[in-house]
Amino acid sequence: MLRMPRTARTTAPFPAPAHLPRRRRTVKLWLTHRAQRYRGAESLVLRVAVGIAYLWFGVLKFFPAASAAEDLAVRAMTRMTLGLVPAAVSLPTLAVLETAIGLGLITGFLLRSALAAFFVHMAGVFLSLLVLAHEMWHVYAIVPSLEGQYVLKNIVLVAACLHVTARELAD
Repeated sequence: MLRMPRTARTTAPFPAPAHLPRRRRTVKLWLTHRAQRYRGAESLVLRVAVGIAYLWFGVLKFFPAASAAEDLAVRAMTRMTLGLVPAAVSLPTLAVLETAIGLGLITGFLLRSALAAFFVHMAGVFLSLLVLAHEMWHVYAIVPSLEGQYVLKNIVLVAACLHVTARELAD
């Protein structure tokens, strides 16, 4: 980490506006300083956070009835594979896939492969909005059910991994 000389640390790179009360100026300077320190680590933080979520939910799928989305995932995968992959195989497959993606994101080992698997998995997750439309929507494509909301919140994970992918490909 680049250290600034002692005299340079007393002034903020972006001084707070003078019209703010002294206390708010101090808070703004403090937050600005913290944001500057975080600037180089945002990709790592996003990658590890998504990895922890994936690892956690992947491991839960190894234990029967531990995952809230277990039945939904099995039904969606069965419909997407036209019944060729039985439920007894689909859940352990999803568990291994999600756990591997989580470990890849956390450790950075085989990161590009983990990101590719993540986006393939997310394509399947979002496809369930169409395949299981009667379960995902109260009013088709307007008001999501609880299950639909569970799927739609994954857009945040996609956005985080798009950032991580952009950073990984730029390096």
